[in-house]
Amino acid sequence: MDASFSTLAQTDAASSGQSIVMGLWPLFTQSFDLFTIVLLAGSVAAVAIIVRNLFDVRSGVIAPRAALDRVLDLSKHQRWPELEHAVADDRTFIGQTLGPALAARASGRDAMHEAANIGASEAHAHWSRRVEPLAIIGNLAPLVGLAGTVWGMILAFASLSAAGGRASPTELSLGISKALMHTLLGLVLAIPALAFVALFRARIERATGRAIGACSTVIDRVAAGDSRNEAGASTGAGR
Repeated sequence: MDASFSTLAQTDAASSGQSIVMGLWPLFTQSFDLFTIVLLAGSVAAVAIIVRNLFDVRSGVIAPRAALDRVLDLSKHQRWPELEHAVADDRTFIGQTLGPALAARASGRDAMHEAANIGASEAHAHWSRRVEPLAIIGNLAPLVGLAGTVWGMILAFASLSAAGGRASPTELSLGISKALMHTLLGLVLAIPALAFVALFRARIERATGRAIGACSTVIDRVAAGDSRNEAGASTGAGR
């Protein structure tokens, strides 16, 4: 059956005076247009974003384990001046969460937690924005590819109409194949882009979730220590 199909295709190609384009590369070169350029530009941008985020969107950058262990140890041993100094020097998610909390220390435990939640939300949004361009590329790529396919189909059927409907099946199928190349390019770009978006978002959620739990523990220890100090001061004043 395959041999008979190939023979028929070759017969049609010979009768039309044209050869069948075989393989993806010839189809790609013949379908090269504005839509292809946009998809290729998106591919280059997506690769650049992925490479950058592979180095930046990591637990060791978002909320380093060493920094978490340090603030937990300092709060456990109630070394408050060192804790404040460590948080002030920290530019990671930990410092962005604990910094506002310690600034609201005089207002009590609830105020500290509220300030920490605000700081954590802002820091989380900052890291999420690093992934958004890749998500936009992944969502738009299939639409750009579909638009290119529709445009190619319009051209293919316009050529058929201009020929008075006498175009051979080979010519028509070639035009449709070139049009569908845009859809293929869009999917080839979108699938890995969205896969890496999911990977990076999972990394962010895992790192920030662990950091928020540790920061909450630190805040509770600081608030408990302040309460004991106030109780001791009141007892001393009563005497």
